[in-house]
Amino acid sequence: MPVNSPTVVFILALSSDIGAALARHYLSQGATVLGTYRSELPADLQENPRVRACACDLADPTTTHVLTDFLRAAAQPWEVFISCVGQLSPVGKFLAVPFAAWETSVQVNSTAQLRALHAAYPFRRAGGEVAVVFFAGGGTNNPFTSYSAYCLGKIALIKMCELLDDEAPDINAFIVGTGWVRTKIHAQTLDAGAAAGANFTTTQRFLAEGQVGTSYADIAAMINWGCAQGRSVTGGRNLSVVHDAWREGGHALAATLQSSPNHFKLRRHGNAAPVTTASLRA
Repeated sequence: MPVNSPTVVFILALSSDIGAALARHYLSQGATVLGTYRSELPADLQENPRVRACACDLADPTTTHVLTDFLRAAAQPWEVFISCVGQLSPVGKFLAVPFAAWETSVQVNSTAQLRALHAAYPFRRAGGEVAVVFFAGGGTNNPFTSYSAYCLGKIALIKMCELLDDEAPDINAFIVGTGWVRTKIHAQTLDAGAAAGANFTTTQRFLAEGQVGTSYADIAAMINWGCAQGRSVTGGRNLSVVHDAWREGGHALAATLQSSPNHFKLRRHGNAAPVTTASLRA
């Protein structure tokens, strides 16, 4: 069964702006929030008795036991897993940035989050469908100049959602593109200066003009929609808060996704009919 009203939500990166906002959303719905943080946890989350969190550096593979020990001690099986982890830096052309920093960023944006899911999976609510949600980034439909580590990591997560959908029948795995959101992650672009290319000016303008961007409420609402639809609709998909018609029930979108196994997934544009074993024998 799809997850309609989760009672326990597990969030990676509660100290991120989106992570904290989602925690507050689920708390307002009466859920318990479990999670991790790398920096300081927001004061209101620290004080809430329905929040249980552990300090954990997901980039360090040796800290996996911290996560598993925490979830074992919590003894509250999660129904929704949301990863809010993201790192833009190092910002700059691939051949101009230190490779070690670039490689670490790719890992933070992909395999570090998957390692956490792998560790958390045994502590899910068994016997039914659970939801696993990641966040996509720029570069899905075009180059994301000067952000190759971030882009590559997020592309890996997009494909991994499809792989999880294929391999794990109890997981509704999907990834959400938020569009522009006013969060502290943009400081990494401002710190990079000219190395960020045209995006430096775009980011400056977005912040200086006070543009609203995508609201936390819309992000939470789309995640709720994806969870409620279940894996037959959203499993393995890359969804967009801004561009997809999920609002007001999203019935037409759900029908389209359910009838099209390739919709909102990584595919080679303009590909010919797939080669099958039958066509090879012909």
